Amino acid sequence: MPEQQNIEYKSAWHDDYLKWVCGFANAQGGTIFIGKDDNGNVVGIEDYKRLMDDIPNKIRNAMGITVEVNLHEENEMHYIEIVTLPYSVPISLRGRYYYRIGSTKQELTGTSLNEFLLKKSGKTWDDVVEPRATLDDIDETAVSKFLVMAKEKGRLPEVDGLTTEQLFDKLRLTENGKIKRAALVLFGKDPGKFYPSIYVRIGRFRDELDLIFQESEEGNIFNLYQAVLDQINHKFIIKNISFEGMHRIETPEYPKEAMREIILNALVHRNYMGAHTQIRVYDDKISFWNEGGLQSPLTIESLKRPHSSRPRNVLIADVCFKGGLIDAWGRGTIKIIETCKQAGLPEPEIIEQDGGLLVTMFKNNLTKEQLTKLGLNKRQLKAVEYVKEKGKITNKEYQKLNGVSKVTAYRDLTELIEQYKLFERKGDVGAGTSYFLIGS
Repeated sequence: MPEQQNIEYKSAWHDDYLKWVCGFANAQGGTIFIGKDDNGNVVGIEDYKRLMDDIPNKIRNAMGITVEVNLHEENEMHYIEIVTLPYSVPISLRGRYYYRIGSTKQELTGTSLNEFLLKKSGKTWDDVVEPRATLDDIDETAVSKFLVMAKEKGRLPEVDGLTTEQLFDKLRLTENGKIKRAALVLFGKDPGKFYPSIYVRIGRFRDELDLIFQESEEGNIFNLYQAVLDQINHKFIIKNISFEGMHRIETPEYPKEAMREIILNALVHRNYMGAHTQIRVYDDKISFWNEGGLQSPLTIESLKRPHSSRPRNVLIADVCFKGGLIDAWGRGTIKIIETCKQAGLPEPEIIEQDGGLLVTMFKNNLTKEQLTKLGLNKRQLKAVEYVKEKGKITNKEYQKLNGVSKVTAYRDLTELIEQYKLFERKGDVGAGTSYFLIGS
């Protein structure tokens, strides 16, 4: 049996494996087999009697926990099984914290460690009282906006006549009369005064390094998501103009509903102890990055199918649900994918990157990323870029562009027509034939 999320095989014992025990204790528990190879085959250990005494003592002395250590025999070879149960309190090894993520062990530091310690204490970041804040720091206009939205959705009954203090108590946004962090993120006049990274930065790029201009938006969630969406639509992307009779129709390059969903997900589910939310707009794509990876056991593939909702910021997510901004069924990413497909755009790319989640929407199927995914070779990629600039290409031009023979050019161009459905052939057979992008 190969190694799994909660199983490790080691041919011999090393004290460094205490880190694995610590990682299992802080996660969902797990088992380490000493005396098995990476495929789970028994290879045996010679000093098993000493290890049966040493291992439990080393674990207890280093971490203050007990584990189950069992001796097994197979084909006259001995191996040891170390069973670690999950602990409800954080477990450290010489002042360091480790965590089992997937099939890897990671040391928790910085914001990841803070988030982990809060979770082990039964709290999330947004559920902590902010001692510096009072009701004077709350934007009553944002509260009123929320109440209107909540009533429309029917998700918050019996709120008529409540004061803001009473409403916050009902929403669990206060504790012993003190305001929690969630209240400031959701309704604060100036949440950036308390949490400097709360803002959103939007940049227009020519390429990955060439920034043309940028803007920043800040404020509470109930104002921020709309401000960011308006900023993108009015200043950063182009609207395609068409007419139906006398009516002018403006269609944005990317579906507004998909962008709204991505922005809300970024604001609701981000790690507010980390960096600000970043949006990059290019000629052919737009990407959204926010601090904070996926909550275990969610994976990237999970996001593409119906999945359970596992919010990082439970209070923020709950209030946004009651206000009708999000649902509570883990359908946000599915909506994004479906909306893009309905608009004739490629499926958005969702990856974990730099300690956060990166979502990228592509304007069309002709971006380098999309063409590479299709399997185009370097010559064909160069030809597509040539046609995007020049409008067409001939066999002779293809030969010159790539330094290839007429036969190779013909084969590549035929693949672009028949296999990849990107080019179409026009003109007379032979020298009069040109190749165009389909639909151009």
